[in-house]
Parts: sequence; C-alpha cells; structure tokens
Amino acid sequence: MDGVVIVNKEAGLTSQAVVNRIKRIFGEAKAGHTGTLDPMATGVLPVLIGRGVKASEFMLTADKHYSATLLLGLTTDTEDITGKALTECDRIPTEDEVRTAVSSFVGGYMQTPPMYSALKVGGKKLCDLARDGIEIHREARPVTVFSIDVERISDREYSLDVHCSKGTYIRTLCADIGKKLQVGGVMKTLTRSSASGFTLNEAKTLGELEKMTGEERERAVYPVSYVFKDLPRVTLQPFFARLAHCGLEIYQKKIGSDFSVGERVSLYDCDGFFAVGEVREYEGGSAIKPIRQF
Repeated sequence: MDGVVIVNKEAGLTSQAVVNRIKRIFGEAKAGHTGTLDPMATGVLPVLIGRGVKASEFMLTADKHYSATLLLGLTTDTEDITGKALTECDRIPTEDEVRTAVSSFVGGYMQTPPMYSALKVGGKKLCDLARDGIEIHREARPVTVFSIDVERISDREYSLDVHCSKGTYIRTLCADIGKKLQVGGVMKTLTRSSASGFTLNEAKTLGELEKMTGEERERAVYPVSYVFKDLPRVTLQPFFARLAHCGLEIYQKKIGSDFSVGERVSLYDCDGFFAVGEVREYEGGSAIKPIRQF
C-alpha cells in the first residue's frame, strides 16, 4: 500500500515508535512521519507508507494547529511539565496581562529551538546532547504564529489554540509567554489537532488500526493524491503525459493552461495522479515541470 495513514498518537510514545508500529501493522518496509510530536503530546501524526514517503518534503512545510495548556509560575529544563523545575514564582498575572502577552506573539517572531528537541546540530539530536548534560548555542529562527485563541482555566492555567507555521515549538512558545509575563511558564499538555490538512476526525489510534481487518486497513490509507487535493489539477493527454513521465517540461501554450510562475499543480493522466508539477519560465515560455513523480 502507498499513501498516508493518519494516526491519533497517544501520550508516552515517540513519533518514531509510532512509525515502527505502523510498519508492522501494514507490513511495509518503508514508512516515515511528517513532523515529530513530543512523547507527552497526543494528536495528529501523518505517517507515510510505501511510495507515499516521497510526499514528505511537501507535508513538512504545512501549517499546523495545536491545543495546549499553559501553566504559569514555573520554568523547567524541558520547557514542559515533565522537566526538572528550575524556578518558581508566586505572582499571579491578571487575565488581561496574560491575554496581552499571548497576543504579542501573533505574527512573525524569532524563536530559539529548545535543547530537548529532535533538531539536529552537527549530526546529533539536541535532545541527546541535553540528556548528556550538554547545552549548546542555538540560533533563533523565524516562525509565524497565525493566531492564538486563549481561555482561562484557573489563575495559573490557560488553554491555547494555536495556528502556526512549520518549525514552531509550542513548548518554547509557552516558555516565551511566561518569560514575557516575568513569572515563567511551561507547557502542561499538547494535542496536535491538524497537520498537512488532516484533522483528528480522520485519525485512528494504533489500537484501532491493529484491530482492523486487512480490508479496513486499506480503507484507512489515504492515497498520495489526497495530500495535494488543494492544488490545481491538470489532466494531460497521452502524448504530454508521456513527456511528463520522463520529467520533461510541458509548455502551457501547448495544453491551454495559464498558471503563474512558481505555482504548483497536481498532474494526472488516464490512470490518475502521477506527479506534482511547478510552473517555471523557459526561453520558449512558461511550462509545467514535474518536480516529484509518484
């Protein structure tokens, strides 16, 4: 089977452990996830299987939605509730202060990746270095928080519903909010509610997948074309399809399309979806260049 399995990850599992379970469940040698979820986190984890792994580069860049709980008055070495406590503060910010601080992070901001993360530096994961007691300098990176909805749970706890760009660490966002309030803050809970266009409504737990029949499992695999459902669809006649299968550009004037340079499209032939193309400018005019064959 080739495609995407949407897993509702349970707490306590690493993302790689989920991938290994999916390999066993579906009998696939090739599989990979599209963005690490912390072991304590739950929610949407798309897992690509078979030839679907070719879509990973496109899915990794997608926006994500998270639901998190921010706990104020505490800092830890991991920036979440599971870490070693570093500081505690008794001061309780007002709800207005919290809302103002949270809203200040909407938009683009420079975020420093946490040491306890899967990000690699010099070929080593930061989290592995951190477990060995090593802390290294990390360059702040630009991330974008498109929106944050905040609701008060108690004096020290607030729920956050975050829509953000790839590479945004919600643990660090919670820590940065706490720092802005000068009381400290950590992430208490985290659920990824959507990723790469997939939501919790489409996700299955590993337990559910293991109990399915072979036929039911087949239906649980989304075709690779579903990943690109929002791209314009271009169906090529046999002659042009053969050229595209060979990786050759297809001039728009030849097929009557008029997409902008840089725009991406999904390519179909008589057998269905087979590639993602990107419009590029050539001497003979703009053309659709297949950039990934499936």
